[in-house]
Amino acid sequence: MPLTEPHDDHSSAEEPVLGVPGTGEDAPTPVEPEPTLPEPVRQRIVTLTAAVLPGLPADEVPVPLRRVAKFAPNRRARLGAPAIAAQLTADLLFRQRVTARVLADAGDLGAAVVEGTAPAAADPVEVAALAYLARPRGWRELIEASGEAVRAEADSAVVAELVREAEQRAARAEHDRAVARVEAEKLRDELARVREELGQLREEARQLARTLRETQARERKATELLATERGRAARAAADADAELRRARARLAEAEAAAGVARASAKEARSVDDARLWLLLETIGQAAVGLRRELALDPVDKLPADFVADAFAEQPGAAQAGPSTRARDTDDPARLDQLLALPRAHLVVDGYNVTKRGFGEMSLEQQRKRLITGLGGIAAQTGDEVTVVFDGAERIHGLPPAPRGVRVLFSRKGETADELIRRLVRAEPAGRPVVVVSSDREVADGVRRHGAYPLGADSLLRRLARS
Repeated sequence: MPLTEPHDDHSSAEEPVLGVPGTGEDAPTPVEPEPTLPEPVRQRIVTLTAAVLPGLPADEVPVPLRRVAKFAPNRRARLGAPAIAAQLTADLLFRQRVTARVLADAGDLGAAVVEGTAPAAADPVEVAALAYLARPRGWRELIEASGEAVRAEADSAVVAELVREAEQRAARAEHDRAVARVEAEKLRDELARVREELGQLREEARQLARTLRETQARERKATELLATERGRAARAAADADAELRRARARLAEAEAAAGVARASAKEARSVDDARLWLLLETIGQAAVGLRRELALDPVDKLPADFVADAFAEQPGAAQAGPSTRARDTDDPARLDQLLALPRAHLVVDGYNVTKRGFGEMSLEQQRKRLITGLGGIAAQTGDEVTVVFDGAERIHGLPPAPRGVRVLFSRKGETADELIRRLVRAEPAGRPVVVVSSDREVADGVRRHGAYPLGADSLLRRLARS
């Protein structure tokens, strides 16, 4: 195709390049149309012109191209291509100036093109572009040869592309055939597996049908048996109703007899109550007479007070150590039952309880917490309460014990366990004495003297509940 559309008023003949020897003749040549340029040649001409455009003096750059000359190199050839092509076609002087710089940059190749020859190894597109700008003798043949070379190269590229596509299609076809063979093998295997499963399913269906027939037969038999059993149940229900009516009649007779018996029992109980009241009144009057006969005055001290005076010193420092512990019973309900007995005496192994319940406190805090809790129990039950601590030294500043609570400390050379056993032995036979300690030796010792041993946890739970 032509570099640009030719103008009717600016068609020019082939002219020599100014300043380049051997490129022109003195006589004018007839005007010939612009040759049709291959697209690669046209792009190369525009690229060469755009490259030398900024190097021209400002007054030698045509007005339409002055703005294009300021573009960046990569934008100059791309955006200014139409204006550059039009100016090269229409402005002979501009083309000569551009040609001079392009040939100077081309070196030996430019000189060879000006002389009308081109090296065999030269790029035909580059040769055609230089020939178009310099226009030496035979430049149209160079352009045509370049076009043929470009076309041949394009044809070769097309043929190579077709060959490559054919090879790719052949490779894809071969791959597809291999995949198809693999898929066919898979499908054959799958078909064999499906056939095998179908055979199994058919066998299972036959077995299920046989099982269904057997189940239906059993269901018919069960239905017949159910009808028979329903008849029997109806007869049994009728018999049960008759028996129920007879039982109700007998119950009415029994209730009538029970009413008579209750009346008789009430009368007999009234007689027994009268006899019991008379017996208790006789015993009470006998006890009053016996107390008057013996001249017994109310006592100021209890047996535990005598033990405290005889065997225990004043309060001393606690040095309790761990002992062999054993749980007898830890049920707080059992403790409540024993404390509900008349004139019960509660004896507590002090450090055995505190170290089990709140051993993280100091000894002073342990004693204070236990004594305070026992004071609440004494106030609630009205029972006698004695708490015993191990002690070898006198304790100063001990707070007063709550009302109803006796606090004892064992003397030097003696343990709280021994003092507890002395307290139990001092009580009269028949008085309920409850000893709280998880020490097995203490529990066994007091049990032999008739006391009730309980574990420390029973008292701790009772205190926690208060």
